[in-house]
Amino acid sequence: MVVLEIKDLHVQREGKEILKGVNLKTGPGEIHAIMGPNGSGKSTLAYTLLAHPKYEVTKGDILLDGQSILNLSTDERAKKGLFLAFQYPTEVSGVGYSHFLRIAYNALSKSLGNEKREVFLTVREFQNYLKKNLDAVGLRHDFLSRYLNEGFSGGEKKRSEVLQMAVLQPVISILDEPDSGLDIDAVQSVAKAISLTARPDATIIVITHYARILKFLSKLDFVHVLADGRVIKEGPKELADELEQKGYGWLGIQEPIQS
Repeated sequence: MVVLEIKDLHVQREGKEILKGVNLKTGPGEIHAIMGPNGSGKSTLAYTLLAHPKYEVTKGDILLDGQSILNLSTDERAKKGLFLAFQYPTEVSGVGYSHFLRIAYNALSKSLGNEKREVFLTVREFQNYLKKNLDAVGLRHDFLSRYLNEGFSGGEKKRSEVLQMAVLQPVISILDEPDSGLDIDAVQSVAKAISLTARPDATIIVITHYARILKFLSKLDFVHVLADGRVIKEGPKELADELEQKGYGWLGIQEPIQS
């Protein structure tokens, strides 16, 4: 059972401080939402958790089961079970989708050493496993014969990221604005896919500006409001409803013109 703890995290990019002392803790089986206006530091936090080289930690720590991961590279953190679904997934021409997922699954299985993870001895066995997960997130089977994200619609790219989460079974999943740019039907589909991939031994963190996707999740345990690089308010799922009704102004937050 893995616990992620962020302690007094300060982060800067190109000399500008963005995160100014973030504290946050998650536990297994929980779904957390991080909300806040544009420019509050939500994506910076996501990228920092996966060791993006442009973001420098100047103070604080990131702990996974009580052990600091600050000195670990992106791939080392991924092998520890951290996963990031991008706000703008990149198209990778020439990289077969199913081949990519099989290589990633095997690499993660080897590093985690989890006896509960399935072992697939043949390509066909893994293909059958993929097809079950495709059905769960609402993607067609022909996606397996395509290149990674190439030619996918906005909603398909977001569901593709959730499919990767379902297949790889990470212990900490961070989804950076999985609802951005999607219509309401696509948002519901993505939320349903996220709910279906939730596990009692893993944590999901949904980063979002609006509460609409949170309404469609099967459950939501905690809401954290990020503003000006700090968590300024925390509460149960009802906090998300309050933010939708009142906006961020009642918390003394003014949204910047630029994100």
